[in-house]
Amino acid sequence: MKVFIVHAHPERRSLNGALTDLAVETLTGAGHEVRVSDLYAMRWKSPVDAADFGPAASDPLAVVPDSGRAYESGALAADIRAEQEKLRWADTVILQFPLWWYTMPAILKGWVDRVFTYGFGYGVGEHSDTRYGDRFGEGALQGKRAMLSLTVGGPEGHYSDRGINGPIDDLLFPIQHGILFHPGMAVLPPFVLYRAGRMSSEDFAAAAERWRERLLSLEETEPVPYRTQNGGDYEIPVVRLRAGLEKPGRSGFALHLAE
Repeated sequence: MKVFIVHAHPERRSLNGALTDLAVETLTGAGHEVRVSDLYAMRWKSPVDAADFGPAASDPLAVVPDSGRAYESGALAADIRAEQEKLRWADTVILQFPLWWYTMPAILKGWVDRVFTYGFGYGVGEHSDTRYGDRFGEGALQGKRAMLSLTVGGPEGHYSDRGINGPIDDLLFPIQHGILFHPGMAVLPPFVLYRAGRMSSEDFAAAAERWRERLLSLEETEPVPYRTQNGGDYEIPVVRLRAGLEKPGRSGFALHLAE
């Protein structure tokens, strides 16, 4: 495999840093190629601005069309083009981050905002009354696999079906479905470590072994069975799930699972 890890934690000696290091060691030891973008070490610029689009930027700035023109003309900022090239190179993408305020750190969201430009992350394919673009199972990143690896401060029960924070799968849906599946990547079940701030050396040893097992089985892991947009389950162009396809007892985000 060619694995691209996007690491988003300000302290390289953190638990997230240890998981990234372990991933590099495990995957390269198994003969895979690995590239890492350590966003804090790179001093990644998070905000989207006119400098991202060079001569393709308009005044006033129009992010969607400007980013599309910059992408097509090769005028995107060099750091954006470098990250897009890593995504093209990879067949597997891992986002490594701590869950902060129920989502990814701002620097990682800024990476998505700047790298997933129009024409690359979205806005591709035919848009008509019968087809609403190549997205959610199709798109520029179709054929690649992606996975979230994250640390969570609270106990696992707090992120369960009746937990105060809501189910972890619901919290991660905007990232897994909305960011990774949207441009076509198959999304593998996440690797989640709970009570990250209270992990003993024994706990970490057990977690590290589970992480190694997940990494070495990436190629065989079945992805989350999200429904594809253009596979017939959704009415086009409203992109609404057809009546009668919902599984018994499912509602909300779970409606978009085919199994």
